[in-house]
Amino acid sequence: MAEQRKKVVLAYSGGLDTSVAIKWIPEKYNMDVVTVTIDLGAVKDLDAIREKALKTGAKKAIVIDAKDTFVKYFIFPALQSGALYEGVYPLATALGRPLIAKLLADVAREEKADAVAHGCTGKGNDQVRLDVSLQVLNPKLQIIAPVREWKMTRDEEIRYAEEHNIPVEAKIKSPYSTDENLWGRSIECGVLEDPWAEPPEEVYKWTKSSKDAPDAPEYLEIHFERGIPVALNDEEMDGVTLINTLNARGGKHGVGRIDHLENRLVGIKSREIYEAPAAVILHTAHKALEGMVMTKDALRFKDIVSAHYADLIYNGLWFSAFHQDLVAYVLSSQRLITGTIRVRLSKGTCTVVGRKSPLSLYSEKLATYQKEDTFDHSAALGFIKIYGLPVKIQAQKQMDVLAGREALHLDSIMPPKVKSIGKAEAEKKR
Repeated sequence: MAEQRKKVVLAYSGGLDTSVAIKWIPEKYNMDVVTVTIDLGAVKDLDAIREKALKTGAKKAIVIDAKDTFVKYFIFPALQSGALYEGVYPLATALGRPLIAKLLADVAREEKADAVAHGCTGKGNDQVRLDVSLQVLNPKLQIIAPVREWKMTRDEEIRYAEEHNIPVEAKIKSPYSTDENLWGRSIECGVLEDPWAEPPEEVYKWTKSSKDAPDAPEYLEIHFERGIPVALNDEEMDGVTLINTLNARGGKHGVGRIDHLENRLVGIKSREIYEAPAAVILHTAHKALEGMVMTKDALRFKDIVSAHYADLIYNGLWFSAFHQDLVAYVLSSQRLITGTIRVRLSKGTCTVVGRKSPLSLYSEKLATYQKEDTFDHSAALGFIKIYGLPVKIQAQKQMDVLAGREALHLDSIMPPKVKSIGKAEAEKKR
């Protein structure tokens, strides 16, 4: 009786890298390939991708619609946390990776597979996100990363695909690498690797250029409940529908383009282009609502948490105890984030133009300078005296020292430059 071949579960997008991997893995590892295609909102034709996987050589092709799960358990928690990597990137690709890892591990268990595989490169972030997540979810699985192992250039991959009759969209003339899901689209490689070069319009698929966007602005009202968007212009929507709607409307007005030179986890800087209309709109609105409802101290601390949350997602540590700790704080902070934000979309910009919340800390009667003003102006004098007391005392006791030249002679970790001496001076010193 012939020995049964081992199986590997391959995360399959239908693109260049994973299509080539279907042929390459059996040659290299003598394993049967089971592909898993996961729809996070970008897969246009699941049946076509399944057929392509089987024709290319997969023994079995599985497709999973994970859009609702992606929104509920990944996108909206990240929105509530305010997670924007380095202040700009909404983490669309990074958020999808832990879910892909979870589904890969689930299928590997069901298929009794010995290994899982993905199409990540050896200097990208995704290899870390997937590998680390899989090590947590099932450390017994062998992880195969063909692109990381075979070291083919992109042009060589394209030629390999042509030689093995593998249909791919990438061409040598336009070697862009893209990834997309509900929350955004990323583009890299090609001319984009030159940080001085302006991205050509051909790289954008979701957004119009600002010059081609409508002259008339569009206004949207987004209603949040506990930090989660639940309605658009008074129409209740599920998460997938709301995000798709905002992607379409924002893209029409050129909203959501991001050109970012970011710091990758693996230690290099990388020029990334992103399109994320819905993410930009929702993060802008959510931040504005928090500003109306949360106290100053809470907002300052939330900014710190947001930065850590974004780093955690970007660095592939979704399945960690630290993440659980941050979630506890984020969920607590979002109890009060209920209200409606009005935004204006115009020529590539998303601007908050209106705010309202039943839990707002803003008081028009206290803020106004009109006759309705209820602020106690007489209380300001005493407040200023108490507030300014520490610096007043410091000025009385220490101002002469602080203003003196000796204050400039500070200790330093760097010794002063040693002055060189001429020959005559050296002779004199002898």
